[in-house]
Amino acid sequence: MSDLFAPHVPKDVEARRPLADRLRPKTLAEVTGQEHLTGEDGVLARMIASGSLGSMIFWGPPGTGKTTVARLLSGEAGLAFEQISAIFSGVADLKKVFEAARMRRMDGRQTLLFVDEIHRFNRAQQDGFLPVMEDGTVILVGATTENPSFELNAALLSRARVLTFKPHDEESLGTLLKRAEEVEGKPLPLDADARASLIRMADGDGRAVLTLAEEVWRAAREGEVFDTEGLTRIVQRRAPVYDKGQDGHYNLISALHKSVRGSDPDAALYYLCRMFDAGEDPLYLGRRLVRMAVEDIGLADPQALVICNAAKDAYDYLGSPEGELALAQACVYLATAPKSNGVYMAYKSAMRAAKENGSLLPPKHILNAPTKLMKAEGYNDGYRYDHDEPDAFSGQDYFPEKMGRKTFYDPPERGFEREIRKRLDWWAKLRRERGG
Repeated sequence: MSDLFAPHVPKDVEARRPLADRLRPKTLAEVTGQEHLTGEDGVLARMIASGSLGSMIFWGPPGTGKTTVARLLSGEAGLAFEQISAIFSGVADLKKVFEAARMRRMDGRQTLLFVDEIHRFNRAQQDGFLPVMEDGTVILVGATTENPSFELNAALLSRARVLTFKPHDEESLGTLLKRAEEVEGKPLPLDADARASLIRMADGDGRAVLTLAEEVWRAAREGEVFDTEGLTRIVQRRAPVYDKGQDGHYNLISALHKSVRGSDPDAALYYLCRMFDAGEDPLYLGRRLVRMAVEDIGLADPQALVICNAAKDAYDYLGSPEGELALAQACVYLATAPKSNGVYMAYKSAMRAAKENGSLLPPKHILNAPTKLMKAEGYNDGYRYDHDEPDAFSGQDYFPEKMGRKTFYDPPERGFEREIRKRLDWWAKLRRERGG
């Protein structure tokens, strides 16, 4: 279309475009927050300099510039740009895009196909990209907020390089705000603390920080400057970036578990509260705390499991938000308890042994003999009742004869397991003395 017939966009309409759209970078060098990719020595800058681009998967949280970078990449590499969304596109749409790309290729021009939310395509649809990637019809750039290892076909991943987009840090979000002030021609009406609070609210999302800034400008009266309390009242606080079914969920529960295991109650409380704040089901967190009690504390503190179950029951009784304090108490208890995975490791070892020796019968002397035939076969013959023995300990061998004695549980010298270790050592000594 010639400029004569190009639609005219009035200045007031241009000004009404969302701030995030008006601030889109014009070159890769202008992209902020992804210098490891777009900087002078970044991966993408080096690809462009080499004159050769391959298919890629852009993996990162929302608002980190995946779409913008893909568009700029096609422009700087001289490629035709096609964009589709896996949410709104099907097989018929893909066929049209592929056919258009083949026609361009015949004319000597390659196509960069940007697929937003590529993880939304099912496995068969993902396989549909393989032929056009292999024959060079398109250079595929897929964008996803989910872990590609879990959401994308191995065949697709083997043909594409995964590039990770990082959440914006406070410095890069601050840079975006400064650019916004330059475009708007006026300062953001926030004091220093409120400005820092707005940056934290954005949670690493560049688009979000600009949207929040727009809300502040719309709300401010002439000469008005908001403090932190005023900011919170105006923007009603943006919800954290968190998907209970996806990576955000698994990342935070992993961080909580490892903080408990690492005996850091402050970090454990922080991640617990982040999950509460994001709307996680408290009973799910209660179940995870129970798991931590049996996996990482175990018999080093037998009360850990009791306290976690009590906390879960207290939440059931009190509900939210009062019951969340009981879960917080259990979380701190676990983080400050002595740690042991002795039972956890013993269970895994015993399970392996059970699978390997599942056909072996227990020794006859510990089997009951309810019939004459079983007595004649030697069932219960030679069994010694421990309560009738000195120290209430017979020292008999209870393993199948072909298997021999095994040791699965090796309690460490920590917490209550010190006492268990003393008992086991004492019984081992008696067993040796009595030939058990």
